[in-house]
Amino acid sequence: MSDASAIELAANLRSRALSARELMTRTYDDLERVNPQLNALVNVLDRDAALVLADRADADLARGAPGSLLGLPMAPKDAEDVVGFPTTFGFVPYADRVAEQDSLMVSRLREAGALFIGKSNMPEFGLGSHTFNSLFGPTRNPYDVTRTPGGSSGGAAVAVAARLLALADGSDMGGSLRNPASFCNVVGLRPSIGRVPEKRPFGWFARISTVGPMARTVRDVARLLSVQAGPCSEDPLSLPEPGALFDVSLERDLAGCRIAWSPDLGELPIDPAVSRVVGEAPAVFADLGCNVEQAAPDLHGAMDIFATQRAANLAATGRALEEAVPGWRAHAKDTA
Repeated sequence: MSDASAIELAANLRSRALSARELMTRTYDDLERVNPQLNALVNVLDRDAALVLADRADADLARGAPGSLLGLPMAPKDAEDVVGFPTTFGFVPYADRVAEQDSLMVSRLREAGALFIGKSNMPEFGLGSHTFNSLFGPTRNPYDVTRTPGGSSGGAAVAVAARLLALADGSDMGGSLRNPASFCNVVGLRPSIGRVPEKRPFGWFARISTVGPMARTVRDVARLLSVQAGPCSEDPLSLPEPGALFDVSLERDLAGCRIAWSPDLGELPIDPAVSRVVGEAPAVFADLGCNVEQAAPDLHGAMDIFATQRAANLAATGRALEEAVPGWRAHAKDTA
């Protein structure tokens, strides 16, 4: 795929300068060439079946059907249910657990016209900052295959960075969108809790993870967030603003905008190479007219709070697993 953004591709599809079949053909040419080395996408749909989806999208485009993602290939994270695809979480006993209905987020992507061609790889149950599992193996960084792409949304970040997809979704508990986006030089946004709603048995319990968008540009991230976001009566924490709030021009005068910048978020250890890059930011914002102030929130005790909530979340997951897969620990990785 070219460097064209999702917004550019969508516009070309609308104008018929590009057909969904042509885009899908390019996508599969790239997949066959690159994905065996990177292992970003798993359970990939057969090419012929994907072209059928593309032809349907072309027919929809020809009649002027709505949908801001109409004709764009996507591969939701392997933690999201997509009808007809296995939702494995990278867990061997779940290899053949085929979803019978879409997750809430996936249903919104489908309604917007996204064409699902597979899943993005993730560490087992999304636990860990490296993307590997016993079912599909490791995902590799597109800039250096000997390096990690981060995790847990590593497959998504690699697919976007390698130009296999223009857009990808991910999820984030403790950095699972931001970490791989950083490692793969793309944009990953962790929204506020409730911005992208989820249907959960207990809306508040250990609610520290959220779904969010990933792309190569901020404008594309905003476009995807506009589809993912919006209120849901089944999520008590969902925020009321409509997703369309984000699908607007991002151009604005930044003069006088206050920016807080910290080199270390209060004396956290930072790699010198990272510090050099981050250290360039204040000057960039100042040139844009912003008022930059060095400041950091008080994060005292934050890690203890996070670890406690994460442990509560994992305890609930473990209990559910024991019911679904007795003796599940024999199949699970040692690290979490």
